Amino acid sequence: MSLVNSESELNSTTNLSDRFRTYLPVVIDIETGGFNAKTDAILEISAVMLTMDKKNELVIDQSFFSRVIPFDGANIEESALKFTGIDPYHPMRIAKPEKEVFRTIFKIVRESMKVNTCKRAILVAHNSHFDHGFINAAAVRHNLKRNPFHPFSSFDTASLSGLAYGQTVLSRACEVAGIEFEDNKAHSANYDAEKTAQLFCGIVNKWQALGGWPIRS
Repeated sequence: MSLVNSESELNSTTNLSDRFRTYLPVVIDIETGGFNAKTDAILEISAVMLTMDKKNELVIDQSFFSRVIPFDGANIEESALKFTGIDPYHPMRIAKPEKEVFRTIFKIVRESMKVNTCKRAILVAHNSHFDHGFINAAAVRHNLKRNPFHPFSSFDTASLSGLAYGQTVLSRACEVAGIEFEDNKAHSANYDAEKTAQLFCGIVNKWQALGGWPIRS
């Protein structure tokens, strides 16, 4: 589990809450043991917090990453492990119980919401429906009543990059956007969340530079 601050310039003249209608965008990536959010294990999760810098551009603020101990009775598909390269049974794997991990993430998100005067968080992910489903399932599974994320709305960078760059695969979208992407590091929640955050910030900032926001009369 780690929490890392970036070196971005803060003290923006525009509050982040003004940019996304009082929502705090939080980039999430989850690696799992399958596709069923209710039955399959969460193995890794990363959350990247964003902020506005002095130029009113969206930048990475801090990141959180944790390996997760599968919940009791969780299903893990062998095909999923081959795809991600994760070994949940490795004796040297440092992981935390799922409930503890989500409590920590939700606390970090709520603290960032307070700092940025946002009323709610909104999930950002590549194919966001997938990650959103696992977050909501974990919150229900552990009776975590203070889930800070909007229950159904999200920003999907697969759709956004399809619009901005004509690519929907994360690695290809990053390539077109000029973001370095190493295939041998992919399918790690930490790495994929970082690249998704860079992609999302780039799209938002490019749109702003083209005159899309703020709206001027």
